[in-house]
Amino acid sequence: MIDAASAAVPGPAFDARLAARFLDVIEHDIVPLTRRGVATGDKIFGAALLRKDDLSLVLAETNHETANPLWHGEVHCLKSFYELPERPATGELLFLSTHEPCSLCLSAITWTGFDNITYLFSHEDSRDAFAIPHDLRILREVFGGGYRRENAFWTSRPISALAAGSPELTARIEDLTETYDELSSIYQAGKGAAGIPLA
Repeated sequence: MIDAASAAVPGPAFDARLAARFLDVIEHDIVPLTRRGVATGDKIFGAALLRKDDLSLVLAETNHETANPLWHGEVHCLKSFYELPERPATGELLFLSTHEPCSLCLSAITWTGFDNITYLFSHEDSRDAFAIPHDLRILREVFGGGYRRENAFWTSRPISALAAGSPELTARIEDLTETYDELSSIYQAGKGAAGIPLA
């Protein structure tokens, strides 16, 4: 756990600790939820909220699109957050997403007041490695392109930028990539078995 004093000191050392914490949350909190969700036909996307001051986990969630097509991992995370009896202000929190948020999720994160988004896999990874092209297609067809990763509302960045130069963190990202490759294969096989087009 990172204490509040060290969290106040930005720089490469803190970035590496932050990346390690994000990878911990994905591995230990999001992946188990996603594994159960994929087994019932949901996609591989998940999200979590952490406190900025001590990096403690507020909650983790995964995709629930089989119940409601709007319940992307990030949106379901926000839904669960607003159902908490007591919750911190969004300005006190870090928003972690396993995959770069789609246009729906970017809008939801913006409307709820978060000033940051950190993700593990990019839109291109979702399309190329996990055979889920919808995010980029919607951005292109509806909005005419991409989005601004730094804007008046928030800054979006990949975990790899925080982990740059760390062989240990790079290896952990590679391990998680293998995990998500496995989950994606299960998801895609389930779609094929159900007669749902894989594109």
